Amino acid sequence: MTLFDYSPITERPPLTWPDGKRVAFYVGLNIEHFLPDLPSTSIWPLELKPDPLNHGWRDYGARVGIWRTMDVLDRHGVRASVLLNSMAAEHNPQIITAGVDRGWAWLAHGRTNSSLHTGLAPDEERRVLIDIVDTIESATGSRPKGWMGPGLTETHNTPELLAELGLSYVLDWTNDDQPYRLNVPGMLSVPYTVELNDLIIFQRGITGPEFVQMIKDQYAVLSAESEHGGRVMPLALHPFVIGQAFRTKYLDEALAFLASQPDVWLTTSDEIAAHYTASLTPSSASTA
Repeated sequence: MTLFDYSPITERPPLTWPDGKRVAFYVGLNIEHFLPDLPSTSIWPLELKPDPLNHGWRDYGARVGIWRTMDVLDRHGVRASVLLNSMAAEHNPQIITAGVDRGWAWLAHGRTNSSLHTGLAPDEERRVLIDIVDTIESATGSRPKGWMGPGLTETHNTPELLAELGLSYVLDWTNDDQPYRLNVPGMLSVPYTVELNDLIIFQRGITGPEFVQMIKDQYAVLSAESEHGGRVMPLALHPFVIGQAFRTKYLDEALAFLASQPDVWLTTSDEIAAHYTASLTPSSASTA
């Protein structure tokens, strides 16, 4: 059995969002924990032990960047959909408290972004996932509904094991502008993005003004296409990237633009998944 079937977006029943909105926008906020002696997301590809160069760059997000980013999200009424390493839930409790106070959505994002979610036998993976989900639930007071693996990684068994644990969607498959059913009972794929993603964008040398224009262009096309059915517009952010002082002003500008658009639903990935599931009929579920 394949995980999902091919479904051209041009051949689906129209998808509607609440209150006549056309573009469902959410921020996928990566709150991650990194181990200083393991290679991971790096500004320079060096293997140093200890690694103050790369680890310090990443750790800026938890110490400074997240608070600056949080202020911008608050200013425009955006609740984050947090992609949370369970080790971050343990090591950064002040961030968790601030997010709970803001009604953020919490998704399981593995243990740490210093290791990928691969190479696990089913029984071992089940134990790992139980630990991740239970740790996040204990820290945040709510059980995660969604999953995105570190580096968008899964095993062939991950969706089925997540369903066993009561989760209902994954973000790893970035192949659509709408949610769709997986061939695992009770599981959806919800759109995420590796393109409109600060980590990718700014490492390619894109400037702040160009970042804002990309967001405006993405919105313009999705809004026009939504005449034939609602679209999802994710924006992926990492506090150690977007939380740099010289970049945050451009996030502020981009969110001000999106929040002013009358057809934009400022929402979370949890709410997108729940609304999509509720909108499915038996006939549409077989074609979506």
